[in-house]
Amino acid sequence: MSKALIPEVQKIVDTSEVVIFMKGSPEFPMCGFSAKACAVLKAVGVDKPGSFDVLSDDDMWGALEELTQWPTVPQIFIKGKFIGGCDIVTEMYERGELQDMLKV
Repeated sequence: MSKALIPEVQKIVDTSEVVIFMKGSPEFPMCGFSAKACAVLKAVGVDKPGSFDVLSDDDMWGALEELTQWPTVPQIFIKGKFIGGCDIVTEMYERGELQDMLKV
């Protein structure tokens, strides 16, 4: 069933320059990794990323994993491209790569 939802995941990815699939929402993260990823995005000026709460829909979470081949959340997409999770965006931020990618 989840493979059939991959186009729905792609629609969400296409809604914003930055999209985070996470537990909870950017305003109310439901796990530490999601909270940290949102804090990193905010630090580079992304105050309101597109987002999807994976806890709200197991099938969409499954489709997301099928699409990215990445088993954990959060999952961050920038300009339609899957970037990675919390650790990856944090490392990119520390090296200045995230700022460059977002032209901040």
